[in-house]
Amino acid sequence: MLLDNRAKVRQVLLITLLLNLVVLVIKAGVGFLTGSLSLLADALHSVTDSANNILGLVTNQLASPHPDRDHPYGHQKFDAVGALGIAAFLGIACFEILKGGVDRLLNGGKPVNISPSELWLLLLVLGINIFVTYYERNVGQRIGSSILIADAKHTMSDVWVTILVIAGLIGVWQGLMWLDILLAFPVALLVFRSGWQVIKDNLPWLVDEMAIAPEAIHAMVIQVPGVINCHEIASRGIVGRQVFIEMHMIVDAEDVETAHQITEEVETRLQERYNPVRVMIHIEPPAYQSENITYKSESETN
Repeated sequence: MLLDNRAKVRQVLLITLLLNLVVLVIKAGVGFLTGSLSLLADALHSVTDSANNILGLVTNQLASPHPDRDHPYGHQKFDAVGALGIAAFLGIACFEILKGGVDRLLNGGKPVNISPSELWLLLLVLGINIFVTYYERNVGQRIGSSILIADAKHTMSDVWVTILVIAGLIGVWQGLMWLDILLAFPVALLVFRSGWQVIKDNLPWLVDEMAIAPEAIHAMVIQVPGVINCHEIASRGIVGRQVFIEMHMIVDAEDVETAHQITEEVETRLQERYNPVRVMIHIEPPAYQSENITYKSESETN
């Protein structure tokens, strides 16, 4: 069964878009009031959060799990494409952080005037970002949405940037002008790590990497009464999001009805274990013979 969670994803993205706009306004306002270039740069970085939400809303509208004439396997790769778009935003954010850190290291900056009330506003921003991160990640993991999980990782990068800015401004407040520059580089590495993780999570979906080991599928199918053997086992997709399984199966059946019942039982067991999953089975008679009749691992064939 294919679950269409796009309405829930759209609701989460709209809520986070609103919160990200609030964060953007606060950062920009405090940045102009204090004259902090790092905070203004952080506000520009927050623009990518809102852009990601808009990208996610557009992608989510396209990523229907239900097949149609033009997309017989559904549209969920749009979800992965959107997640890779977020990875690109993370790469841009990483570059901007490094560029800003090097620029301040070489050229310095204008004096920054910061008050306790403005620092409290930045702590409020930090709290909003942390809430958005955990909210998106929890909902994304619960409903299997890569776009929400990826966006949560991007927002987490904004959390670290905001921590950097707050620490730097506290350091400036105490006369430690170099502190915010020092912290910029490890934060940039954290942002890069988040982007790389997004790519790792979604690239298997786009390149049709094996989703389930053929040995595992073979071991499950062979336990079904009436199944003699199976071979030519292939799978793609991501377990928990959507998996496609194909195989040839030899059944001990003299009529189509019996073969159909055996096939239904195999599909049911695979769906119980790997749902959501679509299974395509090619039935072969008991007398069928093939050199590839039994699945062998690479270690057995070498």
